[in-house]
Amino acid sequence: MKYSYIKPRKKSIFTAELKITMTFFIMTLGMLFLTYTFLVYKDLRFSQERDEIIQKRFDFGVAIEDMKEQIVFIEKEALLSERIYTQNAVLKDSIANLFDLIPQRITLSEASLLENGLILFGITPSKDVYNFMLQAPLRSIFHKTYSSFYPQPNGWLKFVSTNYIEEESYETNISNSRNQEIKEENGDEN
Repeated sequence: MKYSYIKPRKKSIFTAELKITMTFFIMTLGMLFLTYTFLVYKDLRFSQERDEIIQKRFDFGVAIEDMKEQIVFIEKEALLSERIYTQNAVLKDSIANLFDLIPQRITLSEASLLENGLILFGITPSKDVYNFMLQAPLRSIFHKTYSSFYPQPNGWLKFVSTNYIEEESYETNISNSRNQEIKEENGDEN
């Protein structure tokens, strides 16, 4: 006996409502997973950028310190070059004054500057001309003055004049000038 007019169908647990509900949940879970993945990626990227910025900040700090050291070095070099320029200007003036000191009748062939003295080689018509015109000014400048004369075939005399400043006086002058330079560097005017 048949109780139904249709052929029985297999029943599935996946009904249309269940399929719609499952699709909704799968889509929601997919969106949540994608959002979570996006947030994890952004957090990781943010951490990397933060680490890069910290490293750059450290590198900039090191570079700033290097630049400060270079600035100090350049300032020292500028002071040194200025000091050398000043010393050269003083030396140039001293040499010009030395050559102004030489009278027209005396001819120099060589002049040697020493740390604490001066050696002059030249030709003079006579010892008297040398003594009155050159040796007197040299004695006013130097503490010790020695002169040697050698006759020339033409009647003139070749001379070698060796002039020294005493060591103690020279060292005192150097230490005084160094103390003055240190005071100027420190900004002391006294």
